[in-house]
Amino acid sequence: MNYQEMNVSDAVKQAVRDMGFTEPTEIQEKGIPLIQSGVDVIGQSQTGTGKTAAFAIPILDKIDPELEGPQVLVICPTRELSVQVSNEFQKLAKYMQSVKVTAVYGGDPIRNQIMALRRGVKVVVGTPGRTIDHINRRTLKLDNVHTVILDEADEMLKMGFREDIELILSQVKPERQTILFSATMPKTIIDITKKYQKDPAMIQIKATGMTTATVKQEYCQVKEVHKPEALGRILDAFDPKRCIVFCNTKNKVDDVTEALQARGYMCEKIHGDLKQELRLNVLRKFNEGIVNVLIATDVAARGLDIKGVDLVVNFDVPDKEDYYVHRIGRSGRAGKEGHSMTLVSKREVRLLQNIRFYIKKDIERVKIPTIAQVNEIRAERYIDTLVDAIGVGRHARYEDLIETIEARGVDLRQIAAHLLKNVLELSDVGEHEDINELHEERRPAYDGKARTDRKTGVGRKFEDRRSGGGKQGQGRVGMSRLFINVGKSHNAMARDIVGAVAGESGIPGSHIGSIDMFDKYSFIDVLEKDVAQVLRSMQDKRIRGRRINIEEANAAQERR
Repeated sequence: MNYQEMNVSDAVKQAVRDMGFTEPTEIQEKGIPLIQSGVDVIGQSQTGTGKTAAFAIPILDKIDPELEGPQVLVICPTRELSVQVSNEFQKLAKYMQSVKVTAVYGGDPIRNQIMALRRGVKVVVGTPGRTIDHINRRTLKLDNVHTVILDEADEMLKMGFREDIELILSQVKPERQTILFSATMPKTIIDITKKYQKDPAMIQIKATGMTTATVKQEYCQVKEVHKPEALGRILDAFDPKRCIVFCNTKNKVDDVTEALQARGYMCEKIHGDLKQELRLNVLRKFNEGIVNVLIATDVAARGLDIKGVDLVVNFDVPDKEDYYVHRIGRSGRAGKEGHSMTLVSKREVRLLQNIRFYIKKDIERVKIPTIAQVNEIRAERYIDTLVDAIGVGRHARYEDLIETIEARGVDLRQIAAHLLKNVLELSDVGEHEDINELHEERRPAYDGKARTDRKTGVGRKFEDRRSGGGKQGQGRVGMSRLFINVGKSHNAMARDIVGAVAGESGIPGSHIGSIDMFDKYSFIDVLEKDVAQVLRSMQDKRIRGRRINIEEANAAQERR
């Protein structure tokens, strides 16, 4: 069956044609007729199966253009997913002039949303908190709502929205159609379906556990302290046009972003603490190629309109296996070849093993390239670009300059070497040339069979120990902890400290470990062998205009 053979209106068929779709996905083929029949529906499917169109297509044909006020209410866990679902509805309603759609979510000025609602909309897509806010303000009236959709219901419950969901459902007339979509079916979801749905029909799209065959999956085993250096080498070696780096926590996103920016990479971050306007601006710059590296929490794995990602890096191994699938699924879309690399510390090996069994596939272990290898790759890439440019360029006006320089007795090889140095800025080979972990995993090779003794979703959770690895004062092995009298109240950032220490002492950035910043002071970990050099070179220097004092941290300072 194709869309044109389905029992939907000509307006929707035309919109589907404009979107370039011909054949429905499995969830659409099963879900559209059921939703058209008016029964309550439970749909279990993974993200990326086309479930938004599965409920949007049949619902649009149910809308009465003569009836005032919202008729369809969609509840989503995040503002990003709300925007995406709203956009999907708008595309499908392209030829339905009377059908207006709006999204309501926190982080966006409520005045704009109120004005949109007053102009008259038929479909409202919102997050639980902002939807309740509009209900309480009487700016969102649910009298004529005949269909409610809970999208990614399991995520909403994980985020603590159960009471909000129940409050919203209690405000809609009982004679409604209630549709619920969820990737998993925990007991809390079953409880809601029993309480708020009437004899729901069940659609289960089997979770294949398989990741797309177009994504090349690799991992590197590396110490936690060396992960920033490893990430930099990966970016240099592969030179992705568009890369997403995933971290498990917002704090880690902040740290990784600062570390990359201090090393000169064009990158931005996105997570839940950023204001909506800023997040959308970051996404715009990423999609337009203004920045080519995006560091994000898993909020970016769901619901964001991100295209053309050729590399995904898991800076942290996700502690939920389906998150791994969502993350790497950002690469290799539309039949294009993608690439994912996961940085695995010793304590994350068990999580990686769980992922292997979940996706029913092995993941190849590879080595982080050495600095010498990265230099060679970058040089070869530049030479190729240079040769191509020379073949098509016009350089007559500069050839005269060459003659002028030669007349001063300067060798052309020296000129070329000087210019290459400025362009390439090849790294110096330091002590940590090879940062790969040497110990072998103690694990059975994946044999293609699912484990029978493992509960669904099991994955050892671990505390993200930001900066310093646990209790304060406990630096990592081989590192010494230094105290510096510059902190957040002095408008300093971690990259300022890293830049000053590396720049003044001449030590590589890879020799600098964690940084803990407080209001008036900070702690920084450096390799034990570099302590004397750092202390000597940093005395009487300034950071953000403040003359600094730096010394080895003591117990009294740690207890502040």
